[in-house]
Amino acid sequence: MGNKYYITTAFAELGQFLSQFTTKGIEKKENVLHNDLFFDGFKHQIKLAKEHNGWFTENNILFALEGWANLLTENNLKQWLLSYNLNEVKPKKVAIIMAGNIPLVGFHDFLSVLITGHDVLVKQSSNDKHLLPFLAKYLEYVSPELKGKITFTEDKLQDFDAVIATGSNNTARYFEYYFKNKPSIIRQNRNSVAVLTGDETEDQLNALSEDIFRYYGLGCRNVSKLFVPKDYNFDSFFNVMYKWHPIIEEAKYANNYDYNKAVYLMSEFDMLENGFLMIKEDQSYASPIATVFYEYYDSLEQLQSKLNIDKDLIQCVVSKGLTENDVDFGMTQKPQLWDYADDINTIEFLLKI
Repeated sequence: MGNKYYITTAFAELGQFLSQFTTKGIEKKENVLHNDLFFDGFKHQIKLAKEHNGWFTENNILFALEGWANLLTENNLKQWLLSYNLNEVKPKKVAIIMAGNIPLVGFHDFLSVLITGHDVLVKQSSNDKHLLPFLAKYLEYVSPELKGKITFTEDKLQDFDAVIATGSNNTARYFEYYFKNKPSIIRQNRNSVAVLTGDETEDQLNALSEDIFRYYGLGCRNVSKLFVPKDYNFDSFFNVMYKWHPIIEEAKYANNYDYNKAVYLMSEFDMLENGFLMIKEDQSYASPIATVFYEYYDSLEQLQSKLNIDKDLIQCVVSKGLTENDVDFGMTQKPQLWDYADDINTIEFLLKI
């Protein structure tokens, strides 16, 4: 790890700090560095994030924080970086344009830039602006060497050497043009799919419900489409999904559900629904909120080839061994540090710039 060791340690300490904020509740622990200075302040930032963005419920924010607490351990970080030589890195300034669809969605890029020894210039989404600057401040307290290496801006990006930008397919075209003279990773819309055979256990379908409903389905790792065999019976699918029915009591979700249902009914589309989730046969991958698309397949071989052709549209495939990198049921929103968005290895990119 060489001279970057202090950064790894800082992030491991951040993991300890975040471990106080879990979906089971928020509980102050002993022996967390600078806790008296930061614990109450971070509780306040969570409250602000929640008030600012109706999709960021406390449970979803805590789910994201818990995920990062589990990942940011000394062992995990070392395992992730084991095969890279970080000592040769000449620090450059890397700009990150972050999305704001789920809490801390740009954190992996932020971590990757700093842990490879570069300086980071962050442009956040207005939807997700309360959590990361506070955590950056915590990192600077743990490792004062990081001071000056982290900058946040709301202005036009200037004076940087490379860029990682995440946006919609439209903004991606703009990014590609705008950053054409800089080394870049430009990410566009992707969606995740699940392949069902009809032999799934109740536990697997139960886990799949987490892949569908977590973050209201707003993440690119959320399952927005199912591939099912001909004559698939959706009864057991709907039975298992039912435990999520309280989601319809949340206003933003309910509004989207009502709106999309009205559109489908007026267009006389066929769809099945259970009062809080609609499923509709559709070739597309990106389904609206409260809707999951489905498509029939004739054979798994044929489907394999289709998924391969469409791989640039797909973030995760949930299946039982159908694709090389398939994701287990229930695990789409629990990636490892070495699971890269769009399958582009951010660390390799950062070591080459």
